[in-house]
Amino acid sequence: MKTIDELLAEGVAGRRVFVRADLNVPLDGTTITDDGRIRAVAPTIARLAEAGARVVVASHLGRPKGAPDPAFSLAPAATRLGELLGADVAFASDTVGDSARATVAALTDGQVAVLENLRFNAGETSKDDAERGAFADRLAELADIYVGDGFGAVHRKHASVYDLPARLPHAAGALIATEVGVLKKLTEDVERPYAVVLGGAKVSDKLGVIDHLLDKADRILIGGGMMFTFLKAQGHEVGGSLLQEDQIPAVQGYLKRAEELGVEFVLPVDVLVADEFPDLKTKAPANPTAVAADAMPAGQMGLDIGPESAALYASKLADAATVFWNGPMGVFEHPDYAEGTRAVAQALVDSQGFSVVGGGDSAAAVRILGFDENAFGHISTGGGASLEYLEGKTLPGLAALED
Repeated sequence: MKTIDELLAEGVAGRRVFVRADLNVPLDGTTITDDGRIRAVAPTIARLAEAGARVVVASHLGRPKGAPDPAFSLAPAATRLGELLGADVAFASDTVGDSARATVAALTDGQVAVLENLRFNAGETSKDDAERGAFADRLAELADIYVGDGFGAVHRKHASVYDLPARLPHAAGALIATEVGVLKKLTEDVERPYAVVLGGAKVSDKLGVIDHLLDKADRILIGGGMMFTFLKAQGHEVGGSLLQEDQIPAVQGYLKRAEELGVEFVLPVDVLVADEFPDLKTKAPANPTAVAADAMPAGQMGLDIGPESAALYASKLADAATVFWNGPMGVFEHPDYAEGTRAVAQALVDSQGFSVVGGGDSAAAVRILGFDENAFGHISTGGGASLEYLEGKTLPGLAALED
């Protein structure tokens, strides 16, 4: 896989460099609420521009239905990128149409342009190879070189991620190189003790990771909505909590396998419960109650790990040499259910080991809760991509960058 350092050494001045970035940032209307992904890719774009390239940045945002939708416009991301670069960034109002061609043609050496949301074109995400390839052909007309640096999308077999690199000389950007290097630390020659913290809503989203890491991790800590499937698998009442009943047999199998391998599974000993899901808009006081994890009332739902669990989890992370964390411990968006997630984040900050926050809601949580990003070993820009890598899957976007 060619690196951006090698590409820059060859020279990019005057050449159109297509950077597949991940600018898929959360928006409140047109206001970006977390610009982490833009900040992560900005150094690659800046280096190319400083070397005299004519940089064409492309990304998806959200899940539009293959047609233009103002709610998913990348215009706010283009504006923020310009602020980070300290330079004007041109914006094309389409992906491969008249505006894109004119905007790219108008670039001079060292200038940057952002194309409109790639998913406004159905060819980007099409499962039909010919349709996807046809879109990639049109994108290729806008560039001379391809740089893949949108790690959050490399697990997708999409036109700009998988098909386009085959049509242009290509290299991996600095962000992808960093992300892959970090993930190798979690899968190859791992420093021990190795702790994995998994949360989030659905246990089905994490079973592949558990399966692949059971023979690598020393302990696995479970929180979030997925913890209730584990508690139910142990025969406990979970009330109205989130539950994937069809996954109980699989969970029971992993608990048995972990015991056989000597891997410690850490489940909550207490849970915060309430009568209903909290109002995340008004954030009105929810007044939760902490109950033992094996004594949940049938009429209530669990929404966070309890204070005893938070202390337990912190103790299980204190001596870890390597920690991977993906998924919040509770409904962290509400202050009454944020303490479990806060406790895990603080434990990673306090740890002397190498800590990795695995993107998605976990990355958003550490920022929303006010933690210094530099206090963690690495905050990934790709939750789904990180998980699939840790599951041992081949990621199309990485495979496409191999020579």
